[in-house]
Amino acid sequence: MTATWPLPDDARCPCLSGETYGACCGRFHVGLAGGVPDAVTAPTAEALMRSRYAAFAVGDADYLLATWHPSTRPADLDLDDDVTWRRLDVVATSAGGPLDRTGVVEFVAHFRSAETRERGSLHEVSSFVREGGRWYYVDGEHRG
Repeated sequence: MTATWPLPDDARCPCLSGETYGACCGRFHVGLAGGVPDAVTAPTAEALMRSRYAAFAVGDADYLLATWHPSTRPADLDLDDDVTWRRLDVVATSAGGPLDRTGVVEFVAHFRSAETRERGSLHEVSSFVREGGRWYYVDGEHRG
């Protein structure tokens, strides 16, 4: 995917929270992408999932790798230039709060192919773990 990151702080956040990028996912992206030791990190599994979706939308592979648990993280990540992420629907969450150690978020991410103009969606149930006060994506199970 062609990186559009960083978005202006006053742009609408790609995760569709209703907040601006700077007040929402952008504050998480900037710290971890810049290697800031005391960076602001997502306080819940859902916030991390939303910020990871936004990272896909803006082409921030570094953030995606930084928030992927080391036990399942790939060595590198090649984002698809043909995909434009259009909308995120959070279907359900289980645990994943500021005091939990694990969490699960079910979501549907809608996309469009730039080349073929076809639309599609990714329905996933993602698992998260909190270690050292930080949430990490562990893995996801794709649904129909």
